[in-house]
Amino acid sequence: MLGHTARRFGHQMSKGINIPRLLSKETSQSPFQTICPVSGMSMWPFSAKPQDFSQPNSSWSPEMLRLHDHYNALCEAEIEKGEKTRGTWRKLPSYNRTIKYATGGVHLSKLVQAKARLFTRCIEEEGAAFEYVAFLNKVEKTCVCVFQAGHLLEGAPGHVHGGAIATMIDTVTGTLAGYLSGPVMTAYLNTNYRSPVPLGSVLLIHSALDRIEGKKIFLNCKVTSSDESKLHTEATGRLPMHTHTDTNIVLVR
Repeated sequence: MLGHTARRFGHQMSKGINIPRLLSKETSQSPFQTICPVSGMSMWPFSAKPQDFSQPNSSWSPEMLRLHDHYNALCEAEIEKGEKTRGTWRKLPSYNRTIKYATGGVHLSKLVQAKARLFTRCIEEEGAAFEYVAFLNKVEKTCVCVFQAGHLLEGAPGHVHGGAIATMIDTVTGTLAGYLSGPVMTAYLNTNYRSPVPLGSVLLIHSALDRIEGKKIFLNCKVTSSDESKLHTEATGRLPMHTHTDTNIVLVR
């Protein structure tokens, strides 16, 4: 597909298209010198510095900020004489469209789907919908997400829509699977709702590696209150990996 697009683009070049408009502001290279296949793309190969929507903003509640600071502190470990080094946790950036900021992706996004946006980051108003930040621990093979649900996610009056909860489960489990095994796409997701979530609530979404059997990776996921005293949702699902390894990722309780 990329080859076909490149040939088409080359044909347009011969017709006198204004090529500099398609170039990144950060580079003067040819648009196709840095494009890499999606299957071989790192999960954070960013060549530019886009806006990171996982940074605190004025809509975050005190509880959201507290949890952000708690997990952010785990990203550093103290060593001798008060010096600090990188810990086992890593805060994950979140952009409105990953491919746009991947190496070469800025050019591809302008050629293919320039108006596309990541669903959970498609609303510009702060606090209106999905406010979240995720942290990854590759050593423990876990991912935790702090999520605050905005007023646009209402389902039953005063409560978060179940589809919004499922979206965040899909986002967190897919993120963990992606960092452990490469790009994935959801094939199966079974969500069990245990208790309703009031709008504006701050939730914790935990996903962890359970086991590996052959080409299948088993994960577990749960959505709890911010103090983890109440279980709101849990899910099972399967995310087949679309790479040369053909790995299946299955989520289990």
